[in-house]
Amino acid sequence: MSQTAFSTLNLNPDLLSNLTSLGYDAMTPIQAQSLPLILEGKDVIAQGKTGSGKTAAFGLGLLQNLRVKRFRVQTLVLCPTRELADQVAKEIRRLARAIHNIKVLTLCGGMPFGPQIGSLEHGAHIIVGTPGRVEEHIRKGFLCLDELNTLVLDEADRMLEMGFQDSLDAIIEGAPRDRQTLLFSATYPDQIASIAKRIMRNPVQVKVESNHDNSSISQHFYKVDNNEERMRAVRLLLSQHRPESCVVFCNTKREAQEISDDLEAYGFSSIALHGDLEQRERDRTLVLFANKSRSILVATDVAARGLDIDNLDAVINYHLARDTEVHVHRIGRTGRAGSKGIACSLFSDKEHYKVALLEDYLDRPIEGEMLPPDHLLDQPTFRPAMITLMIDGGKKQKVRPGDILGALTGENGIAGSDVGKINVFDFCAYVAVKREVARAALKKLENGRIKGRNFRARQLR
Repeated sequence: MSQTAFSTLNLNPDLLSNLTSLGYDAMTPIQAQSLPLILEGKDVIAQGKTGSGKTAAFGLGLLQNLRVKRFRVQTLVLCPTRELADQVAKEIRRLARAIHNIKVLTLCGGMPFGPQIGSLEHGAHIIVGTPGRVEEHIRKGFLCLDELNTLVLDEADRMLEMGFQDSLDAIIEGAPRDRQTLLFSATYPDQIASIAKRIMRNPVQVKVESNHDNSSISQHFYKVDNNEERMRAVRLLLSQHRPESCVVFCNTKREAQEISDDLEAYGFSSIALHGDLEQRERDRTLVLFANKSRSILVATDVAARGLDIDNLDAVINYHLARDTEVHVHRIGRTGRAGSKGIACSLFSDKEHYKVALLEDYLDRPIEGEMLPPDHLLDQPTFRPAMITLMIDGGKKQKVRPGDILGALTGENGIAGSDVGKINVFDFCAYVAVKREVARAALKKLENGRIKGRNFRARQLR
C-alpha cells in the first residue's frame, strides 16, 4: 500500500469510503504532510499554492473532529473572498456527503444580512465565511463561537493583503483559546509569522515547494558608460523582462525622482519613493506599488528599508550599492515564494572598486553582458493588471475592508476575485480592482452606499 494512500490515515470509515467514491486515492504532497498532523490535533501552518489540495486537507481534518449530534458551530473557516468561501463550502459538503445531517453555512459580505441571521438561528456545524461579515455577526450577537474547536485561516496572506487584519483579530478574540488552529497560505511574510506566533500553540510548519528553486536569483551585470546609456539599459531590461513588480534602486533622492519621471515619460508605469515625500504621498506610493497598480518603484535604499515589498519579479541596480551587504539585501527581495528572481546591475569604469568587492563576495569574475536588442523599445510598455480607486472615507468614518468589498460585490457588482488589496487609512481608503472592471467598480462605489453613507470615489492615475 502506498504511503500516500488515504487509507493509511486514522479516518472515519464513512469519510474513507466517500473519498474512494470521489476518486481520491493518493494524497497530494500538502495533504500527505499536513493531514496526519491535523488528525493528531496539532496546530499546523501549511504553505502551498492554490490548487495543491489544501481544502481537502483541512476539510477532512475538521470533519473527523466533528460531533454531528452536537448541533453547534464547531468549525470556522475564514476565506478572503466570497468565491473562495463558496468553493470551500462546496468541497466540504462533497467530502461530508457520506455523513448525514452535517450543516455547512456560508457567511459572506455582499449578500443580504437578514437571511443569514435566519440560517444562523436554525444552527450549523461548520461556518465558512469572509472575515468582515463573520465579525459583524459575532459583534451583533448572531454567531456564537463558544463551542468552536477548529479555526481555519485559508489563504491567510491574501486576507491580510485585502486589509482584514482588524476583523481577524476581533474574531480570534471571540474564539475559545482551547482550539485547533490551521493556517494555510501561499506565501509566508513576516505579518503571517507574527499572527501565527500570537494565535497558535506550538504550530508545526509544513511547506510544499513549487517546482522552482526558491533561492534562485539569476544575477546579471551590464557595463554602461554614462547616464544616457544607463537609462537606455533600464528601458531595455524592463522591455525584455516585462516585470509585474520591479524595484529600481538608486543612490540619491534626486536621482530616484528623475529616473521615475523619465520612465513615466517613456510610457512605463513608474513611481518614486524617497525621503522627500510627505507621509501621505509615501503611503499612496506604497499602496499603488504593493497592489500592482504600478509595476516599477524607483527607490533609494533608505526609503526602501523595512518595507514589505518582497516577492519582486526583478530588481535593477541603477548604480551598484555602496557595499556588498546592501547589494545582497537589495537583490534578496526578489526570487521568493517559489519563483525565480532576476537581479540586473549596471556599472561603469568609475565603479571598479565596488565591482572588485562584489567579485570577492560572489567568488566569480564580473563581466558586462550584452544588453537586450534595441528593437524591444518599439513594443508597447507593460500595463499593470490593476487600477486603484480612492475612497474619501476611512477608519475615522468606521469604514472597514469588508464594507468596501461588500459595496463592490453586492447586487450587480463585480466578482470578489476582481478585487485586489484593500488599504484603509484614517481618512481615506484605497482598493485595487482589475483594469477591465475599473469603470464598473467606480460606478458601484459612486452610486452605492458604504456604512449607509455616500462617499466620493475616484480613480488614481
